[in-house]
Amino acid sequence: MKQKIYLLVSLGIILSILIIDQSSKIWVKTHMHQGEEFLLFGLNWARIHFVENEGMAFGLSLGGATGKLVLSVFRILAVGFLFYLLHKMIKSKDRLALIISFSLILAGAIGNILDSAFYGMIFSASPFHGGQAILFPPEGGYAPFLMGSVVDMLYFPMYEGMFPQWVPVYGGESFEFFRPVFNIADSSIFSGICLFFINYRSHHSHELGMTRENNVEIQADAETGKTPESEDSGAIQ
Repeated sequence: MKQKIYLLVSLGIILSILIIDQSSKIWVKTHMHQGEEFLLFGLNWARIHFVENEGMAFGLSLGGATGKLVLSVFRILAVGFLFYLLHKMIKSKDRLALIISFSLILAGAIGNILDSAFYGMIFSASPFHGGQAILFPPEGGYAPFLMGSVVDMLYFPMYEGMFPQWVPVYGGESFEFFRPVFNIADSSIFSGICLFFINYRSHHSHELGMTRENNVEIQADAETGKTPESEDSGAIQ
């Protein structure tokens, strides 16, 4: 029963993230041109800003067609490995927090793979000035299999300022926090990684605390002359 619950939780997380991620990307792709943006809820630091990248999280890229292909293949292998680990966790009824974290990471990885694998085949290119991409264009897509670009749109420029003059290399230059543009899949991966480390640290601290308690009890028993054998013999008498 517990295994079935864990499986349903994992599938629910993965499917929910994929639906939200792909829906948002398709809407942006078919309603905006690259570089276009608008404010979220009227907030200047929360924006939808449409850009495309070669496939790494938070707008990072690995240059050239070869780099793009290597990245796509690596992603597919990573997803296969994550599927294997998640299957083992669910089968062994591992901690629910761990299963949730891996489900979030897996969902995000799949979401970005779908972009790079299929978007180039089913969409026309997104222009930079006016017009939007067309889904299933008659002339075909803008790139072959595994060579499509990942759609990013979440942009939170919370603070803009200047580096002090005394800062090496960057002194006097402007900076922005948070500069990267990302998507729902990236957020899912980041959340899963954070949850994994929080869960790991909490679990490790709990085990460390239990070990210390056991050591204290053993030391106290040694000082009073108690041993497990003596307690058993006393109980028999």
